[in-house]
Amino acid sequence: MAPGSVIVDLAAERGGNCELTQGGEIVVKHGVTIIGKYNLASTVPYHASQLYARNITAYLLHLVKDGKLQLNLQDEIVRDTLVTQGGEVVNARLREFYGLPALAAQTQRG
Repeated sequence: MAPGSVIVDLAAERGGNCELTQGGEIVVKHGVTIIGKYNLASTVPYHASQLYARNITAYLLHLVKDGKLQLNLQDEIVRDTLVTQGGEVVNARLREFYGLPALAAQTQRG
């Protein structure tokens, strides 16, 4: 394998599928990283939760400036994640999904 490649050996607990796997370890051989951690699948929910929390935090920090909610509809992140406004579904994808006619502003953009 080319230097810089990574092997994740999910069978490390049972000896591994790679000859150079060392159970419970992360090793680098010939420039290739071999991950032989035990029960790697059990770590996924923890890391997924961390990633989700980080994304939500970044999103909320994007929406709040100087302690106030800022809904700048020119910002594509705000515009494409806003679902309703003033009691009306304003999200273009949801309007299409529910068979609602496009809003005037959406027609002009499209």
